[in-house]
Amino acid sequence: MNQLIEKKVACPYCGESITVLIDGSVPFQEYIEDCQVCCRPIEFTVIVNGEDINLTVNADF
Repeated sequence: MNQLIEKKVACPYCGESITVLIDGSVPFQEYIEDCQVCCRPIEFTVIVNGEDINLTVNADF
């Protein structure tokens, strides 16, 4: 079952709030996605533990 979860995060570059979709069926994820506002690359780290989702975002240097 593909479980997509909507989360809001602040872009580490421009500070704007953006909405991202997280695949809740994958326990550990690392990926890069461009900010929807400033188009700069954001590094996402996601850890899913049951209902708990730990999402961190960093500037991709």
